[in-house]
Amino acid sequence: MPTRNPRINIVLDNVLYKNVQLLAEKDNVSMSAKVRDLLKEALEIHEDIALSALAGERENSWDNSKALTHEEVWS
Repeated sequence: MPTRNPRINIVLDNVLYKNVQLLAEKDNVSMSAKVRDLLKEALEIHEDIALSALAGERENSWDNSKALTHEEVWS
C-alpha cells in the first residue's frame, strides 16, 4: 500500500542505531518517529544559527543616522 509521506532510507552505525533505539523506547515511539523528530529539531537549530548570523550582520551594519524615529514610522 503506497504511503502519502515521502520516505528516506539511511544507514546508521551500530552505536547511533542503538542510541536512536533507546530514545525511541524511552519516549514510547517508533524509531522512524524519533528520527523524524530529531531531524526536525536539528533543522530548527540550523535555522536558528543562520538567523542569528543574519541578525548579527544586520546589527553590525546598523546606522542610527539612517534609522527612522517612532514618530516618522507611525505618523
